[in-house]
Amino acid sequence: MEPARSVSPASTGELAAAVRAAAADGLTVKAAGTGHSFTAVAATDGLLIRPERLTGIREVDRAAGTVTVAAGTTLQQLNRALAAHGLSLANMGDIMEQTVSGAASTGTHGTGRDSASVAAQITALELVTADGSVLTCSATENPEVFAAARVGLGALGVISSVTFAVEPQFWLSAREEPMAFDRVTAEFDQLVAENEHFEFYWFPHTGNCSTKRNNRSQGPAAPLGRVSGWIDDELLSNGVFRAACAVGRAVPATVPGIARLSSRALSARTYTDIPYKVFTSPRRVRFVEMEYALPRAAAVEALRELRALVERSDFRVSFPVEVRTAPADDIPLSTASGRDTAYLAVHMYRGTPYRTYFTAAERIMTAHGGRPHWGKLHSRDAAYLSGVYPQFGEFTALRDRLDPRRLFTNAYLRRVLGE
Repeated sequence: MEPARSVSPASTGELAAAVRAAAADGLTVKAAGTGHSFTAVAATDGLLIRPERLTGIREVDRAAGTVTVAAGTTLQQLNRALAAHGLSLANMGDIMEQTVSGAASTGTHGTGRDSASVAAQITALELVTADGSVLTCSATENPEVFAAARVGLGALGVISSVTFAVEPQFWLSAREEPMAFDRVTAEFDQLVAENEHFEFYWFPHTGNCSTKRNNRSQGPAAPLGRVSGWIDDELLSNGVFRAACAVGRAVPATVPGIARLSSRALSARTYTDIPYKVFTSPRRVRFVEMEYALPRAAAVEALRELRALVERSDFRVSFPVEVRTAPADDIPLSTASGRDTAYLAVHMYRGTPYRTYFTAAERIMTAHGGRPHWGKLHSRDAAYLSGVYPQFGEFTALRDRLDPRRLFTNAYLRRVLGE
């Protein structure tokens, strides 16, 4: 799908004018991020709003503990700017390439006992609606719109700026170590409760996992050494792993053996650094991904079912399964809305047949009331989603009010939200 035209506004005024012009010309409108989503959530044959000029810090309010940024600012740009001001977000996902509005709108999250998603850290936002007007939204100003638009899929309007809650920069200590699958699953609740940020990766075809525990520290800084960090994060996690995946794609029978080697390649390590340097890491091996948010209590059972599925099938899965957590939040279409959550993400190396594996994994996830990540592959539609999101009807009613003529629609939104 190709847009009829595209614009790169540099201000909220230019953005609002572009929306009004598109509406007058009978074009639908979608805002692009950096193209990180696996779904067509931002695809359009109408007006495509590009983010590259709508960037930068608009205001730093130390007294309020907030930073306001233009919507096209990437998380990398935001985090570097925050670090320069001695500030930090409370939590992050594991990459920084997305725009702040794109990451929030699709429900991007990290892992955390007390915080996880990007959207849950938003305290205000500015939204250009279908008639070209600009709404300032917060818990006290247009609160209903604020509640929904934090994870709005671009269905309510185009976000022009975002205000985040921030705090003085702190040290974060990471402890990474291998752990047996049986131990991780047996101690999962304890590991989540005892650590501010806990996640793990299970390597299919093995009984091995890699775990990561991040907790605040008094310091001092003890960052990864340049050489050792390069060996682990670039050579092993990206270079050697990419080569192993390529071999597995060419000769699927080698995948179980490669998985056993891969699961033992990374040794235990600890380091302390500013938060975004601990939360994020380079991800250079290309893949496709499906992720589901499950009720926290169902996570271990679902993971065991997934392991049994792989063991009894002829699937050859070279990518590890990622498991993270999030506390319940109050955002209607957040994958953690109203319930403590665990995320199970399955991946396949790019170019490897994945549909049969993903379809079988999806059956497990939906049997547990799973909610698919909005920016990752899934087959769910509005009929299913309305049953797993208690506030789904409230969101669609707000959409009807803000965008009755569906200026901001596309094929993906028609599938997941309905006409």
